[in-house]
Amino acid sequence: MNISYNNSIVSLHQYNIRLGDLMTLPLVNQRILVIVGDIYEDLELWYPKLRLVEAGADVVVAGPESDTVYSGKNGYPCKSDAALRDVAVENFDGLVVPGGFMPDKLRREEIVLKIVRHFHEQQKLIAAICHGGWIPISAGVYKGVRVTGSPGIKDDLVNAGALWEDAAVVIDNHHVSSRKPDDLPEFCKGILSVLTRDN
Repeated sequence: MNISYNNSIVSLHQYNIRLGDLMTLPLVNQRILVIVGDIYEDLELWYPKLRLVEAGADVVVAGPESDTVYSGKNGYPCKSDAALRDVAVENFDGLVVPGGFMPDKLRREEIVLKIVRHFHEQQKLIAAICHGGWIPISAGVYKGVRVTGSPGIKDDLVNAGALWEDAAVVIDNHHVSSRKPDDLPEFCKGILSVLTRDN
């Protein structure tokens, strides 16, 4: 039996995968976009990225420029697969927005806001952690939405019309949000629960 994985046809026999093992790959054939930029929060990008790949998703990391290495807040590098302006957002099932100082810069880029609005209009996953919430705030998609985030942006979230909750993860329809790196296990569980909701 063959399956499509990461844009390739893969033979299950080639990798000694049994059909039952696919139960551990709930995101096969799903594509997830992760935003990157300078001074992103290292764990908040890499933990979800690796967890999504582990679950079978095709993860694309996009930044202001393609094929560019961006430095994390703690110095860990991340190379972009694509430029945000070149991403065909209609081909993706979800969006992950890490925190750090990156969101404060990228929230000023119209292409970033257009991408977030697309996911919101299509009711596809928008997952933001810590200061990542700044980007959905600037995109205007949080009004009336239950969210959490870094306590440092609580006032920004409330002023944008969001309904603040102090919790490790808050899920409201297609929105998933968390406060800080310590919440990453719950954040990723929330992401997977939204992406597998209709399976």
